[in-house]
Amino acid sequence: MPAIIETHDLTRRFDALTAVDHLNLSVAEGEIFGLVGPDGAGKTTTLRMLCGLMDPTEGSASVAGHDVVRDSRAVKDQIGYMAQRFGLYGDLTVQENMDFYADLFDITGAFRAELTAQLLRMTRMEPFRERQASRLSGGMKQKLALMCTLLHRPRILFLDEPTNGVDPVSRRDFWAILYQLLQEGITVFMTTSYLDEAERCNRVGLIHRGKLIRCAPPEVMKQETGAANLEGAFLKTIFALEEVKRP
Repeated sequence: MPAIIETHDLTRRFDALTAVDHLNLSVAEGEIFGLVGPDGAGKTTTLRMLCGLMDPTEGSASVAGHDVVRDSRAVKDQIGYMAQRFGLYGDLTVQENMDFYADLFDITGAFRAELTAQLLRMTRMEPFRERQASRLSGGMKQKLALMCTLLHRPRILFLDEPTNGVDPVSRRDFWAILYQLLQEGITVFMTTSYLDEAERCNRVGLIHRGKLIRCAPPEVMKQETGAANLEGAFLKTIFALEEVKRP
């Protein structure tokens, strides 16, 4: 499959801190890719650069064939971005939030009604369309944010810790939705600290202190390290890296 996301020595510094350090990455069209690492590893910074929300200090990145710095507007037309924090309007209902974002994307008429109904069915949010967003559970808020992100039918979906703090049932529902989107040809790039969840991705990139230390399918990582799960593979990879650095 052709690459739809590519980075070349992508770097971001904040004064003396190097948050992302010469990241080289290629994501194929139509896959779920997970960027995995502990808090402070550089996951969110990477995501924000790929979305054109933050300029790199060095290096380059292209998304859907567009440079994220020179063609940031074209990049934003192709992507949907869902931040960690719930960014919708709590005093509006589910339907009103969707109507507001449909207006922003200039989605009107029969297509708007059909797409809204489809998203409500897909997320099983139809019974809650008249409920205020502030009164939704954490999982429902994430579903609403995802629906609003999908209204303009993006080619690539960027999700920053989408299930952080969400209950297990809602996490399961959220992943069912992601697999459905994958069947529709949407590429998903997500960050997560949940290594058990990352095992559901087609491929994962392990990032540690701003550096990409391994990128492969979860099963390959487990086989290479002899670990029973991805958490064990991640820890063994880090420990091996630290051993190499020791004099």
